[in-house]
Amino acid sequence: MQTILHTENLCKYYGKNENMIKAVDHTNITVEQGEFIAVVGKSGSGKSTLLHLLGGLDSPTEGKVIIGGKDIFSLKEEQLATFRRRKIGFVFQSFNLITSINVWENIVLPLGLDGRKADIPFLEDILRVLNLKDKRNSMPNTLSGGQQQRVAIARALAAKPDIILADEPTGNLDSKTSLEVMSLLKTSVKKYGQTLMMITHDEELAQMADRILLIEDGRVISDSGKAVS
Repeated sequence: MQTILHTENLCKYYGKNENMIKAVDHTNITVEQGEFIAVVGKSGSGKSTLLHLLGGLDSPTEGKVIIGGKDIFSLKEEQLATFRRRKIGFVFQSFNLITSINVWENIVLPLGLDGRKADIPFLEDILRVLNLKDKRNSMPNTLSGGQQQRVAIARALAAKPDIILADEPTGNLDSKTSLEVMSLLKTSVKKYGQTLMMITHDEELAQMADRILLIEDGRVISDSGKAVS
């Protein structure tokens, strides 16, 4: 398997001296292409901070994030923004859909911002996989929570990114809808050969992953139950 992402002594600290908080503390992880990894840990353990660093949404205090052989924090701000749009898809707990445009327009919007043409057959296939074909012209506020999250997943997949980063993607959904959405997300990334890293507090959803990383006090303390030094 090919390594798609790895970190080298990744740190994110806030404050100074005795007030310092080590949100991410010398974290070294390696992710292979096509893996589905669940990141779990108590509230405040550093899960979301880690995900934001991996996605280039936040800058580290020290260390590196290397995606596809590229140190993303060596890029200038504009270069990093372009890299994110093309290589990384984000799915958040809040769906972040634009309410004034329909489902299809929400899905293709990031492509338009990047000056890229939509791959229509590819997007039609995503709509089919995510059970959204009959919702393409619907406005977001007419959809259920589960349908809105599926639109957010479709939008993340549309640019054909190498990696999907999902932060509690089912946090606003009931348990039945959560399982449905996660099954569809897992099916989608497997079908399109993408890599998925997901933060979750739901043990049942975490068990769907290929690997589980447990984070405590900013450090990965176990990887699928194996102790990490």
